[in-house]
Amino acid sequence: MKYLLHQLKEKNRLFILILFVLTTVLCVSLVAVRIHYTSKVTFVFLLWNIFLAIIPYIISTTLVLYSDRITNRWALLIPFLFWLCFFPNAPYILTDLFHLKPRAGVPYWYDLALILFFAWNGLMLGYASVMDMQAVITRHFNKWIGWAMAIASLILGSFGIYLGRYLRWNSWDVISSPTGLLRDIAVRVLDPIAHPQTYGVTIIFSAFLVIGYLLITQFASAYRKPQ
Repeated sequence: MKYLLHQLKEKNRLFILILFVLTTVLCVSLVAVRIHYTSKVTFVFLLWNIFLAIIPYIISTTLVLYSDRITNRWALLIPFLFWLCFFPNAPYILTDLFHLKPRAGVPYWYDLALILFFAWNGLMLGYASVMDMQAVITRHFNKWIGWAMAIASLILGSFGIYLGRYLRWNSWDVISSPTGLLRDIAVRVLDPIAHPQTYGVTIIFSAFLVIGYLLITQFASAYRKPQ
């Protein structure tokens, strides 16, 4: 535990981790309060969604903390693919806004704030994990491959949002139902004209995620430089 805390401080991850714990606790608390006052579990699924969004952040943080122990850079391939399978779960929570509608017993603004907190937390977890992965890839390869990985991951993550929201595929289906998943992907890749929704969702979310990521990384870079 002491070694882990030392590594978190050394890699400037401790304060970020504390903030994510606090924001996640806030999200859980909002759902708990809603359940207490309504006796309904309407948005309890968001707890599962935020748990899935945390997984890629845990993977990327672990790689950052122990990347100096990796002697063969190609050994990153397996954890990277594992991370990529779970990464779409982070920005996916943005689409939970589809569930927003007036409901009896709860102010509309409360449900809006509740979903927005989860969506924002998921998005920040996703961006943080991409930045971590980019740092690891850049260290073991170069900055151009790092940037290519980051942008490609955001685009693939947008496609993953479509697969999850509209086709209801999950991250673990890569192992449990690979044939069906690959079939649905192949059909849409080979015949894009017949699936405009696939490309519409992927392109729009890609633009949103990529532009947001570029803004955040540029802000971070600007504030690191002496004024």
